[in-house]
Amino acid sequence: MFQQPIAPVGGQLGWSALLAALPLLLLFLLLGVFRVRAWLASLLALALAVVVAVAVYRMPLPTTLAGTLEGAAFGLFPAMWIVVNAIWIYQMSRDTGDFDRLRAAFSRVSADRRIQGVIIAFSFGALLEALAGFGAPVAICAVMLVALGLPPMRAAAVALIANTAPVAWGAVGLPIITLSQITGMPVELLSRETALLVPVLALFVPLILLVVLDGRRGLREVWPAGLVAGSTFAAAQYLVASYGPVQLVDIVASLVSAGAVLLLLHFWQAAAATAVRDPAGGSATLEPAGGALASDGAALLAPARIPAPPLSARGSVRAFAPYAIIIALFTLSVLPPVKAALASTTVMVRWPGLTEVRTAAGAPLALVNYKLDWLAGGGTILLIAGGLTAALLRIPAGVAVRAYRDTLLRLRGAAVTVMAVLALAYVMNLSGQTATLGMFLAGAGGFFAVLSPLLGWFGTAVTGSDTSSNSLFGALQVSAAQGTGMSPVLAAAANTAGGVLGKMISPQNLAIGAAAVGLAGREGELLRRVLAASAILVPALCLLVYLESLIR
Repeated sequence: MFQQPIAPVGGQLGWSALLAALPLLLLFLLLGVFRVRAWLASLLALALAVVVAVAVYRMPLPTTLAGTLEGAAFGLFPAMWIVVNAIWIYQMSRDTGDFDRLRAAFSRVSADRRIQGVIIAFSFGALLEALAGFGAPVAICAVMLVALGLPPMRAAAVALIANTAPVAWGAVGLPIITLSQITGMPVELLSRETALLVPVLALFVPLILLVVLDGRRGLREVWPAGLVAGSTFAAAQYLVASYGPVQLVDIVASLVSAGAVLLLLHFWQAAAATAVRDPAGGSATLEPAGGALASDGAALLAPARIPAPPLSARGSVRAFAPYAIIIALFTLSVLPPVKAALASTTVMVRWPGLTEVRTAAGAPLALVNYKLDWLAGGGTILLIAGGLTAALLRIPAGVAVRAYRDTLLRLRGAAVTVMAVLALAYVMNLSGQTATLGMFLAGAGGFFAVLSPLLGWFGTAVTGSDTSSNSLFGALQVSAAQGTGMSPVLAAAANTAGGVLGKMISPQNLAIGAAAVGLAGREGELLRRVLAASAILVPALCLLVYLESLIR
């Protein structure tokens, strides 16, 4: 039996915490300072975590390697299994031209590019985050916005800022599911607690997007659309996260938000605008008749009204069919009889080599149980949806297979990164390194409630994934909260909520956004565009978590 030590370095908690933090420090330095590729940085940090576990915490090498393999297995399934199948569906739509039809359909919704930006980046981007995550919404939405006339830098910034509110339940609930696996807390409990934090942020994200799109004038003229988009999204997100399945939270919220804005447009239109040229020699910007340039003075939008591309009813059906199929299948999967039938196929495996691992208090760890829901998992449902999409749209088998092959090739680096980060988290959690760090942070007392969301923000900012951040810091948050008197569930939820705000400034997502619009190498400029939004929302979240901790 291996029992985790809390202070293995001479009984000194401070020195033990310093050594326990070395793998995380190495990972963050390699990613954030030395710009090492994510997959290589993750593997090097994992190797250091194994060394610390064996040499400092005296964890047997076979047990350490068993934990490494379980973490990597969880990274492969369900994490990458979800991402691969979601991106495969998108890849098929690109190869068949249906993505262009989808883009044309959005261009017909409104002639106002600011409203188009909110619907595409916020509502449709949330749907993509719900289905895929891992940078896909940023890349897809940025390309669509450029195609509709936004300057590339502005399009990438809008896509990055919009990709915040849905992140906590992205990839069909994967961050919350991972947090549950890491902490041993029920998924439903964590989802309900997170629903007290993230929807509050969602209220303001569309309004911030309007400022980014068109300065103060955009907020002044189009605030009804932003308010409707944010409030309906937040309400739907809160209700489904609190009372429904985590897999459907952002799917429902995105559809409700888009539908509410479309309904609003039947009764309200933004102020008319005319096109003028940016004096600096850029693309066109919106200006009300007789008015001045937008308050930020930047090149903003193409002319307010352009003819919508021709699109037949059949083309619209093809464009939206993949997403309708996905929504239908996930809705079907949560019906009680179907859910029970799918759950009966789930296999719970006690991972070999880990059955004798105990906490410092002598209790068994939930991490030793590996859940293999091969049929009920979100990735399998997405795979079925992709097959149905190919069949209903008569996509040739060769095209579908080639798209899957291309997807696997494109994501091979991401797969290594996700598997290595989760293996790192499992080694640290099983060996006791996370518990040591938690006890050390517990020394912050009541102030830890302010630090809690910052940890999640920092983790996602460095790794580019709220799932990875929950893997790294989920158990740490719970351990530290138990030492400070803060609610462990609130601390875990704060990690997820903080993580959603780190997504927009992470090097990984900045690189995706810049590359998608042809601005590779200008990630620093893009960071400056989105930094203000993160600087506004992060302190607000810290205050919200602190206030909630006072009433618990």
